[in-house]
Amino acid sequence: MRIRLGALLCLAAVAFVAAGCGGGGSGGGGGGGGDGGSSSDAYTASGTAPCLKQQGFTGVTTAADKVGFIAGFADHGGLKATSSDGNTVVIAFTKDESSVAGTKRAFTRQAGKPYRNHMRDIMQSQGNAVLVWATSPGQQTLDLALGCLKP
Repeated sequence: MRIRLGALLCLAAVAFVAAGCGGGGSGGGGGGGGDGGSSSDAYTASGTAPCLKQQGFTGVTTAADKVGFIAGFADHGGLKATSSDGNTVVIAFTKDESSVAGTKRAFTRQAGKPYRNHMRDIMQSQGNAVLVWATSPGQQTLDLALGCLKP
């Protein structure tokens, strides 16, 4: 048990660093998050969750133990929700736009082989938010989720 706990803590530290590191732009998605440079304008899980509920998303949670490892350690929280068409999304809210590339790499590395080849279809970003869907979302569902991103 002691060795497993130590290994888990070590893995958690590595994932935390991987999720927060990396430069580059936000890729995909578009603007948002204010000027992109200020973390006070950053999107957050707690700011986004109420809007998703209003838009008909179900099972909306920001509980770190339910959103997955990468989103659970994101600087501004993580979120998991299911759209009205049954598509599940996990959103990691990074420190700022400069952290998005590292978080996208972390999601890609952790994706199972069937998903890894389709990450361009199921992963988008806007501002400091990285969205990963179970299946490629329809435009209306994507627009609803992106429209709900709030500081």
